[in-house]
Amino acid sequence: MTDQRSNGLKPLRVAIVGLGTVGGGVIRLLETNGALIARRSGRPIQIVAISARDKTKDRGIDLSAYEWVDDMTSLVQRADVDAVVELIGGADGPALTLARQCLAAGKPFVTANKAMIAHHGLALAGAAETAGVALKYEAAVAGGIPVIKGLREGAAANEIGRVYGILNGTCNYILTTMEKAQEAGNPRDFTEVLKDAQALGYAEADPSFDIDGVDAAHKLSILASLAFGTRLDFGGVDITGIRHVIAADIAEAAALGFRIRLVGMAQNGAEGLFQRVHPMLVPLNHPLAHVDGSLNAVVAEGNFVGRLFFQGAGAGDGPTASAVVADLIDVARDEYGDAFAMPVASLADQTKADAGARIGRSYLRFQVADRPGVLAEIAAATRDAGVSIESMIQRGTAAANDGGVLVAIVTHAGQERCIADTLARLAGSDSLLDQPMVMHILD
Repeated sequence: MTDQRSNGLKPLRVAIVGLGTVGGGVIRLLETNGALIARRSGRPIQIVAISARDKTKDRGIDLSAYEWVDDMTSLVQRADVDAVVELIGGADGPALTLARQCLAAGKPFVTANKAMIAHHGLALAGAAETAGVALKYEAAVAGGIPVIKGLREGAAANEIGRVYGILNGTCNYILTTMEKAQEAGNPRDFTEVLKDAQALGYAEADPSFDIDGVDAAHKLSILASLAFGTRLDFGGVDITGIRHVIAADIAEAAALGFRIRLVGMAQNGAEGLFQRVHPMLVPLNHPLAHVDGSLNAVVAEGNFVGRLFFQGAGAGDGPTASAVVADLIDVARDEYGDAFAMPVASLADQTKADAGARIGRSYLRFQVADRPGVLAEIAAATRDAGVSIESMIQRGTAAANDGGVLVAIVTHAGQERCIADTLARLAGSDSLLDQPMVMHILD
């Protein structure tokens, strides 16, 4: 039986700004699956204009069928453009200008720009509400995984207690590559694996945005607002990246029954809003421990639905384009909804939770001078800070970078401020050869 809904209906006419990997993917997807998309959305989705910085660049796709526009802001005022897709990136600058102008003109706006949403999402959502149009950003978090729609719609009846996950594919690729090298008996350190990731295109030439946790923090702040109905607070995210994870950490984690993952975690309660991106030890029986390579995964814990687990490709032209076009299908269907699952005025202000009061176990790794009294110095610092040690392991020089001895400690559950106090007591000690590493253990 033929679906007749799209026959004779006015197409959704779209302008695409930004023709990098994702922009090219959106064009290929609409060209390949156009008929199916028209049936599902109730009308065709038609690209009427495109814009990017360099018209002469070879993007590997035929763009001759589409009108090229040099001034992207002019697209907002065109009568033949119903919606704009922004894929140029950046928290501010041209992307933000385009978003503001598009919403002010009363046109739906679709973006994959997590930095812009994290920094300006509330203002843009308010502008969309005023204009009565859609602000859509499924592709901004976890690529092709429909986690925004899952939280905003599928889990809308639930009170979400916690949302967390692996939100950056570059970091996950590096950590799991180090892990596999360790398992194969050929340990590799962070710097070496990062170079391989750059050569393969998994990491940028300047990878700091990813490996220092900023990209994951942008995504986490968006998820937290959606999950808890709180105002966006990117500035409230505590961020630690993976630069200082070494092969010995991977080995110690494996020996203890864990894997290391960069985890973004948000929790809301009477004590305030907790948001943190941090490398963590994840138990082998937890699904996040088995998310490998460049995949992303998000866990949401609802009071009626229980644990929801979303996993899939977090980046790439196909998965991210899939999320962009899914948003366009919603626009074509006139299925808008509030950008953050409720009106901006209903989002709650929330104070930042005191991370020091959190209770849990931790892993501490020190690289220290190989001489008498060092272990006693560390033990005294933990004792005086109120840290209870579950286990302490000392490895020889082969386990440590820059010579010396590696000391790894796993603590009993206790307040995190006691861990910080331990490090403060050891700060400046000539026994330490390198910066200590702290990774909390996912419960």
